[in-house]
Amino acid sequence: MEPNGHLDPPPWMTDPATRRVMDAMAAAGIGARFVGGCVRNALIGRGVDDIDIAVDRAPDLVMPALAAAGLKVVPTGLKHGTVTAVSNHKPYEITTLRRDVETDGRHAVVAFTDDWRVDAERRDFTMNAMSADLDGRLWDYFDGRADLAAGRVRFVGDADTRLDEDVLRLLRFFRFHAWYGQPPFDAEGMAACRRAVGRLAALSAERVRNELLKLLAAPEPADTVTAMATIGALDRWLPEFTDAGALRHLRALGPERDGLVGLATILPAGADATTIGKRLKLSTQQALRLETMLTAAAPLDVGDPTAVRRDVYRLGNALYRDRLLVEAARAGTRPGDRVLAGALSIAATWKAPEPPVRGSDALAAGIKAGPVVGTLVAGVEAWWIDRDFAPDRAACLAELRRRVAALPS
Repeated sequence: MEPNGHLDPPPWMTDPATRRVMDAMAAAGIGARFVGGCVRNALIGRGVDDIDIAVDRAPDLVMPALAAAGLKVVPTGLKHGTVTAVSNHKPYEITTLRRDVETDGRHAVVAFTDDWRVDAERRDFTMNAMSADLDGRLWDYFDGRADLAAGRVRFVGDADTRLDEDVLRLLRFFRFHAWYGQPPFDAEGMAACRRAVGRLAALSAERVRNELLKLLAAPEPADTVTAMATIGALDRWLPEFTDAGALRHLRALGPERDGLVGLATILPAGADATTIGKRLKLSTQQALRLETMLTAAAPLDVGDPTAVRRDVYRLGNALYRDRLLVEAARAGTRPGDRVLAGALSIAATWKAPEPPVRGSDALAAGIKAGPVVGTLVAGVEAWWIDRDFAPDRAACLAELRRRVAALPS
């Protein structure tokens, strides 16, 4: 098939580092095109994080061609035909064209091919199945450009077949709709997802977690999450889901793009963060953040700057911001609210001072090692916090000595 479109080469495509990789392929007679997300995003003017290249020759020919051009080559996935070229410290993932020989719904056995259309046929969505060469010539086998322009996330070929090959594509269908789609959902794709939803239980927690957090970081994911819940796509992995109203409020408050904050807004206050964290294999840090955001404790006092600084000191700047955003979203706080903006400003700029006294200070004041030391230090720290962190170390030591003197003899 001849190219049937053109894109104006974006800066990443004309970058000398990119040209060096593509020129190395051309010098060896290897056909190479940019594929997938970088082509999709270039067509709509979005930024590109990863540059993926497909080639029509096997890795045993690709690697020497790259090495001959003086490029570093890393055999990142030879079984699947993938190597990584490093040009000017930038990684370029290069994968040989493939066709599926066998799939089990999660993993595929592949064979190499030199047929560009066959490789495109095994991709998930039409907007991800386009390819382009260094000159911007575009190959669009399945009308992906039109789908992209219309905000239509459509499976390549038969939707049921694509989901049979890898049921993770069900979650990707919703994730790509959140990032690139416009209502309504593609009817064929939605129907296929509804039929396949029971197979989500077979996925690994890590794959599900990654898709969910990426989806929840989209600009306007609330309607997509609601649609997922409607067909039961959250039943296995997020049975605690309530509704997406707070998520919609979160987006209205500002450009918050943290998927974990989004996750907290679709869960009820007081939900068991430990159970959810284990189910989704969250990291220790992620689980701590989720627990802080899901707390059922009394809402933060944001009207008093002294109280804000106290809570920032207790939670830390980042965790305070997490919890405050979730509470504001649940409360339906209006965009531009000055009280919220003030609290967020303090959380962003105020640096908590170091605790003024330590256990060694109590020991130096004549207290024997034991529980009393901790009680005294904590008491002075609370006294210091109540005074908005104003007393200096000398004043705090004087308060410590006063408390020591007041102890029963």
